[in-house]
Formats: sequence, C-alpha cells, structure tokens
Amino acid sequence: MKFVLAKAALFAMFILAGASAASTGEGVPASVHYIPHDQVAAVMAKGGPIINDPGLLVLANRREAGAVEYHEHTNHIFIMVDGEATFITGGTMVGAKRTSPDQMTATSIEGGETFHLSKGDVITIPAKTPHWWKEISTKTVGYYAINIESK
Repeated sequence: MKFVLAKAALFAMFILAGASAASTGEGVPASVHYIPHDQVAAVMAKGGPIINDPGLLVLANRREAGAVEYHEHTNHIFIMVDGEATFITGGTMVGAKRTSPDQMTATSIEGGETFHLSKGDVITIPAKTPHWWKEISTKTVGYYAINIESK
C-alpha cells in the first residue's frame, strides 16, 4: 500500500512540476506541435520560426557571416543542415554595443574557441556566451536554432 501511495505522490509531483514549467516559460513546450516536412522546408527556404512557445523558440535559419551576438538569457542549440562555417564562441567581444537590455553585438571576438561547422554538426551555446559566424565558405548556412530562455 505504501508503495502505491509513494508512486502516486511521485507521479503527482511530476505532473505538477511539468505544468509549472510550462506555465512559466522555462523552455518546456506548452503543447504538442507537429510541423510537416513541407512546411519546415518552406520556412527553411526563407528563415523564420517553426515553433514559438513561452521560453522555447525553434527557428529555421539561413544566414551569411555577421556580427558577434551575446544574449543574457537565451541558450542556443544549433543543428546544421546545410553549408560550412567558421564559428567562434567565448573570448572577448571587440566593439561591443548593447542593442537591447538583454543583448549585445560586436564586430569581432578576440580569443575564444574556433569550430568548423558543417552539415550534421550540433553545437550548444549557453546564455552569456559571445558567438560569431565569422566565415561562411559556402556563402550561407542553414541550421535549426532551438532557443531556450532562462531567467
């Protein structure tokens, strides 16, 4: 009997924790999302959001090299689907400018860690980590960006 009660209490705590996370926007999906491959392909062609839940944003991105980015609360997971790039994380931002209360951009990074990203690679970038698409040998890269907002 104690085992059944303990199991029921554990299950209830799991459900309440899940509901609490979804309602506060902690990067947990608020509902089930199904996006068919043709719709995902169409979004990837132009770039944009695939899923937009409180605290969780999934984007299909196509981009060229650009400015350094820094986000106070956004954690990234990038999944490469096309192209090749030199990607830098960490280091010191050069010419940093605040673009909003939670974000900065810069012209380059001194130091940091260099990665050669290509199709099939996955990289995670924690919040408060400068990151830079420094060089893109294929002119553009295509990738899915899973953005999880932290407090």
